[in-house]
Parts: sequence; structure tokens; C-alpha cells
Amino acid sequence: MKKGVEKAPHRSLFKAMGYTSAEINRPLIGVVNSANEIIPGHIHLDRISEGVKAGIRQAGGTPMEFGTIGVCDGIAMNHPGMRYSLASRELIADSVEIMAMAHPFDGLVLIPNCDKIIPGMIMAALRLNIPSILISGGPMLAGRVNGKPVDLISVFEGVGAFKAGQMSADELDQLEDHACPGCGSCAGMFTANSMNCLSEALGLALPGNGTIPAVTAARVRLAKEAGVRIIDLIARDTKPRDIATREAFENALAVDMALGCSTNTVLHVPAIAKEAGIELDLAIFNDISARTPHLCSLRPGGPHFLEDLDSAGGVQAIMKELSRRGLINADALTVTGRSVGENLESVRVLDQQVIRPLENPYHEQGGIAILYGNLAPEGGVVKQSAVAPEMLSRTGRARVFESESEAADAILGGAIKPGDVVVIRYEGPKGGPGMQEMLTPTAAIMGLGLGKDVALITDGRFSGGTQGAAIGHISPEAAVGGPIALIEEGDEILIDIPKKKIELLVDDAVLAERRKSWKPREPRIKTGYLARYARMVTSGSRGAVLSEE
Repeated sequence: MKKGVEKAPHRSLFKAMGYTSAEINRPLIGVVNSANEIIPGHIHLDRISEGVKAGIRQAGGTPMEFGTIGVCDGIAMNHPGMRYSLASRELIADSVEIMAMAHPFDGLVLIPNCDKIIPGMIMAALRLNIPSILISGGPMLAGRVNGKPVDLISVFEGVGAFKAGQMSADELDQLEDHACPGCGSCAGMFTANSMNCLSEALGLALPGNGTIPAVTAARVRLAKEAGVRIIDLIARDTKPRDIATREAFENALAVDMALGCSTNTVLHVPAIAKEAGIELDLAIFNDISARTPHLCSLRPGGPHFLEDLDSAGGVQAIMKELSRRGLINADALTVTGRSVGENLESVRVLDQQVIRPLENPYHEQGGIAILYGNLAPEGGVVKQSAVAPEMLSRTGRARVFESESEAADAILGGAIKPGDVVVIRYEGPKGGPGMQEMLTPTAAIMGLGLGKDVALITDGRFSGGTQGAAIGHISPEAAVGGPIALIEEGDEILIDIPKKKIELLVDDAVLAERRKSWKPREPRIKTGYLARYARMVTSGSRGAVLSEE
């Protein structure tokens, strides 16, 4: 778009913005900045972008910044806005593709920090396959209330505790004021931090990307280094698909299991892999989980925060520990220009209380499990590392709700009792539409003290902050006639996480009769983007990607 006599008009337009001929002649780098003033994880990204642009100029390139949209899942939670969150991932990927194809950059630096923005940008990078590097804004620090660390999930669970009379209004106000002390992606191993850590494990981001806190100078230095590195990637002609190989995805999933990442990784990692031309069947999550121990107990399932993981050595230290058992492919390439093994040569675990050794894991298996059975023929996902031991194997009675809001009202209203299995359906990718997160009902269950007595299943999904026996992504979903649509109030449901089973204990003949009377529901939303999304989106078992047909 800039070379030759024919491109004089193009150069003239660049000069209209103040670019000099020398700047135009250098490598042109698209800096994709998702900064905005509504997401705490993004409020500071202009500072990260300035660091990136300084690094690009230092290395001899010319940065050109443009933006993308972003949704804050926490702020979108428990109202109709949450339907747009997962759906925004496809728009983000498409918008980056459009900008980079309309203005053919030599390379891209991607600056996301929260849930759907990270996978959306990575999907675009793999689709475009031009030299690219990701640098996130980094995690938020934990808050403090009465000397104890807290985070956003503490506030969600505090609402349930207040409703149960276990917390005063003043105590809830204290949580509200102090749980989120500043910028960054929320402080536990929730979806945003899960994806930032996995981008590092995948090799598309620099060491430290997943864990260096947002407020530190080290984060700005990392941004500058990312700006320098993109020029080297261009010189080497190293493209995202050279890095994001199947072996690299297996590395990322091993880290996923060791960390106990968000169940949303089961949506995003296959969707990212698909853009690289790699099919990841859900069964791979169980395969890698079976051989990968759970080494870190991070919020919401445990006591530690991202800042603790960073101090303990971060994602690189996790990979170093896993490599002792051959669980990491050391030959995989990374954006450092070196292999994973070369990156890990001088790395060590700095705190074995935060990153346990292989010989003393929290659990012998990884943090995520995929359950199958007549209720979920295509699978359902649970963060098994955040489930109370009492709930790993349980039979309960179904309490059926046709939406998240109905279920949340019932839970907070005291209608759910020990032994119940809350069923929330018609909240899948098509039925929602948009596959809402269920943090409000799951946090209410925990806040009411029912975490060891009540399970929740849904064809929707969960926040990375969810804990308890919460099984999501039940596929096929209710909107397409999946078995979850046939459950009736009081049915017995068997959940056996160690055996990877979820069964509706109803005779096949009875289910066949119920199916005869089942009819598709009218879509909740009939116009606009979500209506188009609902028509095109595939199953949660396929990463909720859009159909190509």
C-alpha cells in the first residue's frame, strides 16, 4: 500500500496525518488497542500502547494504532447485556481482520486484557497469519478488607451472604469499595487471566505476559519489549501459525490444567486452534487433564491470586515444573525467537506454596473435566479443581428454570434446598442467544452456604470466577432439542466427576415420549446482531464458532 509510483496517493494520505517519508518507508506495525473507559482491565491500555509504540520506534518501525470494542463481563453480568459478551469475540476477530486486510501492515501488536477480547484478537492473528505478538494489560492486584485479600468474586458471593443474613450491609459496602483496587483484569484465575496465561504458554506472548501486575513498571517494560520483538519477528518472517502448532496447543492445555483455569478456555482454545487449521476435539481436555497434575490453587478455587503466581515465577515456572515429567514440548517456537526449552533454561519455581512440585500436587488430575452421558452426549464442562469433595459424586433432584434470571431469583429467594440440582436451560449459544455466564446464581449458591449441597447445570456457561459443582456448556443445547430440554421438575440427575459422567436417570422410553411433545421455542431476540449470531453460531462443544455454511 506504499511502494511505487502508483502508491503516491496512498503516501499522500499518510503524509496528511503527519507521517514523514522516512516513517512510511519503515515497517508499518498495526497496534491493536482495545482501551476504553468502561472495563477496568482496559482503562490503562493507552499507557501499554505508548510503551509498545516506543519499542517499535526504538527497533526501527512505525506504529499505527487502531481500536476494537470490548465488553466487561462483570459489568454485563445478570442483565441482557451478557448475551453480547461471547458474541463480541467474533466481531473483534472480524474487525482486526478487516483493518489489517484493508491496510496491509507488516506486523501486528495486539493489546487486549479481558475475556473475549484476548481470544478474539488471537483468532484474528492466526487467521491473518502475519507476524504478530500479544501484550496484555496485566492482572489487577487483590483488594484488602480487614487484612484479608478479596476480589470481585468476593463481592458477588457477598450478595448471597447478605441475602442469607450472614453479612451486614456495611460489610457488603466495604467489599464493594475495596475488592477491585485499581486497573487490570480481575485478580484471580478467571477467564481473562486464564487466556493471558495461555497466550504466553502458547508462545504468542512474551514470558510474564500472563502474570505481571497491571500497575507495575515491569508491565510497561514488557510492552516496550513487545514493540521491539515485532520488528524481529518481521525480519525472521515468523508468523503466528509457525508458533501455534498442535504441540504448542498441547503445551497451553497442560498449563491450563496445572493452573486450574476458567472453563471458558474450553470455548476459546478450540476456536483459536480452528483459525490455525487445527481441530481440537473436547476429548483432548480429558486426555491432558489425566496426565497433568493441578499444581496451583488460585482464586476462585483456592487462596492465591495472580500477583502470588507472578512472585512464584509465573507461567514459565509452571512450564518448567511440568517439563520435569515431559509434559511440555520444549521444541515449540515462541515470539522470543527461542524455543520453549531455551526460554526455560534459567527459570525456577520461587515459591512452592504457590506452585507445588509435581510430587505434591493439589490434585493428581488437571483443573478441568469434560463430562459425558445421556444428558450431555457432546459433553459438558466443569472446573473440577473448584468443586467441594462432597459434590464430586452426587445424585440430586432437578429444579428446572428456563432462564438465568428465574434461577437467580429462586436461589436468592431461598427456594433452593440441599440436594437440588439447579437446571438452567435455553441459555446456550443459540438459545440465549450468546451463552450467558452464570456467575450470579453460582455465586449466590456459594454465598448462601450451599456449595457442598447444591449443583448447577446449564447449556450456558460460567464465569472464570465460578466455583462449586457448576457444569456448563451442556451440549447439544436446549434450543436445538438437546436432552437438557427434556428434563422435568424432580427428575433425578447423576453427576460423577471422577468418572466423567452426567446422566439423567429417566427411562429412555419416557424421554422418547417427552421428545415427541418438544417444540422449538421462539427466539428471544429477532433483530440485530444477536439474531444473526444465533442463526450462525454452532454448539458450545465446537467452541461456539460461527458456521461457515
